[in-house]
Amino acid sequence: MGSQNTEMDVESLQKTDRRRGSCLDAFFVMSIVFLFVAVTAVAAGGMIAVMDLQSKLKSSPQNFMSVTGVSSLTGPDPMYKMHKFAYLEAKSNELKNSTMQWTQVQYGEGVSLGKNYVFDPEQHSLKPEQAGAYFMYVDLNLTCTYRCEAGLLSVHVGNKLTCEVQLPAVSDSTPVTRKCWTVSKLDGEKLFTQMTVPEDGLQYWKLELNGSGLGMFLVD
Repeated sequence: MGSQNTEMDVESLQKTDRRRGSCLDAFFVMSIVFLFVAVTAVAAGGMIAVMDLQSKLKSSPQNFMSVTGVSSLTGPDPMYKMHKFAYLEAKSNELKNSTMQWTQVQYGEGVSLGKNYVFDPEQHSLKPEQAGAYFMYVDLNLTCTYRCEAGLLSVHVGNKLTCEVQLPAVSDSTPVTRKCWTVSKLDGEKLFTQMTVPEDGLQYWKLELNGSGLGMFLVD
């Protein structure tokens, strides 16, 4: 009788151990599934946030200033709010091989150029005086004035940013817009913006001054 009881106890313990092992296995699997779902959710949320930020940054200089905290340039000391920010608007609507002409924009009592920057209106160069990583962007807004042929327009901000626009062959005034941006390390160099057009030119295409510009913001 004692031997039978011992065998039953051993068998019972083995069954109990198997049940416990099965429970642990199930718990382990559920933990992995939960962790995977949580990580996926966080990654998706982060991607959505990044895409939303990129969309706002690309939309316009005004939204860019809002995203970066420079939402209001009017007030007692607008220059203090935007000392890290610079925005220059296109001054000429001609499309030709040349250094692009820029001009500052008046915002309330201040201008669109923070104290961290030096703008040379004669050479049309922009120089950030503080070394660091800069968010740079170019907005190009173009219009056909008659019968325009297709062609490639290229804009180079130093060797830091290149923005290319493939203009279509059109005969109406439907605007063509292009927004390009990058983050680049700068250390006191002057930035010139060079425009390049095809050998035959881009006749009847023009650069709209409103909405075409160069912007920068010190990231760190």
